[in-house]
Amino acid sequence: MADTNKEKRDRIRALVEQVLATVPTEGERVNPPAIDHNPEHVVVNSLRAKVGKAFDRDESSKTLITEDDLRGLAAGSRLRVAENVRFTSLAQDIVNERNIELIRKTSRQNTTQVRSVAVGSDHGGFKVKEQLKAYLSDLGLNVRDFGTNSEDAVDYPDFAHAVARSVSGKQVDIGVIIDGAGIGSAMTANKVPNVRAAACYSTALAKNSREHNGANVLTLGSGQNTFEEIKQIVDAFVTSEISEERHKKRVGKIDAVERQYIR
Repeated sequence: MADTNKEKRDRIRALVEQVLATVPTEGERVNPPAIDHNPEHVVVNSLRAKVGKAFDRDESSKTLITEDDLRGLAAGSRLRVAENVRFTSLAQDIVNERNIELIRKTSRQNTTQVRSVAVGSDHGGFKVKEQLKAYLSDLGLNVRDFGTNSEDAVDYPDFAHAVARSVSGKQVDIGVIIDGAGIGSAMTANKVPNVRAAACYSTALAKNSREHNGANVLTLGSGQNTFEEIKQIVDAFVTSEISEERHKKRVGKIDAVERQYIR
């Protein structure tokens, strides 16, 4: 009889332990399973932040990666690194053990015809200018910023003049000025001797202005193009230059006209 009671108690204890194992601890929430009406568009919450990202961490500014640079990276993470980066032995072991995917930052092929650029903007072009500075630096150009430095209202001729004067004095190779339309800054810049400013809204115009007209200042309208279009326009401007003698001859005539009015 005692053995039978013991067997019953053991069975009851086992059942209680089984039930307790399914009860959430304090602080845990039990959410009912969601009904998936469109499974191909469901994103697991833990992965949601990664969707659409090319990498989980960017260490591409470093030439040597140590174990400290990998701290906190989960297995299967994507790490952006410089093209010719080196790893310490321990860091390489961590990369291998955690199966970390390395995304190497490739260097841009430098086909620019200039080495330095002055940039300036009014309040309407300030945000574009700030974005463009980083892009120009990535192209390997030395960038000098003549303002403005906020979105507070200013007068565009002041900043267009500063950029144009820098180009005229050969402190930089070219200038880029951004206002709302690009027209007023072009008018201002062209009052400065030795400056040929062109307002360009397309890559074709930017290329033509350099190859045919010897433009050395590009003016842009922040309200006329998207930033992606502006990058393409700038690319066309900095990778082109005047080369044919017939175009140089015509630009020489533009300069001759200017000299007639310089006192």
